[in-house]
Amino acid sequence: MRRSAGLLLFHPTDHGLEVLLGHMGGPFFARRDAGAWTVPKGEYEPDEPAWEAARREFQEELGLPPPDGKAIDLGEVRQTGGKVVTAWAIQAHLDPSAIVPGTFRMEWPPRSGRLQEFPELDRVQWFGLDRAREVIVTAQAAFLDRLAEHST
Repeated sequence: MRRSAGLLLFHPTDHGLEVLLGHMGGPFFARRDAGAWTVPKGEYEPDEPAWEAARREFQEELGLPPPDGKAIDLGEVRQTGGKVVTAWAIQAHLDPSAIVPGTFRMEWPPRSGRLQEFPELDRVQWFGLDRAREVIVTAQAAFLDRLAEHST
């Protein structure tokens, strides 16, 4: 079973909570909005603690050290493909323009024999909870609900 761990940054505004989501990079998501945004996260091996993986992956995905602060355990969700994602929320402010995303390589176009490099996340943005629910990977919407419950 594949497992990922990540950190969901949030901060309060005059209009309610905002969360920081990343738009998945690469050609499959380039023209999609709904379902193409995610908690910054990444896969880890069974011998690595999920919390450590979440912090490591934040650094790899965004090119910035993970923020310090009280972590809110948001639990796990199982995505459509079977991957189990574990997340924590941390209240923090982060300027999306400061992000230097990590990259991955894949053969593109398919069966072309050409390897191309793509950003892990091609953009990062703050969203209010309602808008975030419209664009986040469907299973990960549970993290938004859990954060909202914790914040009330």
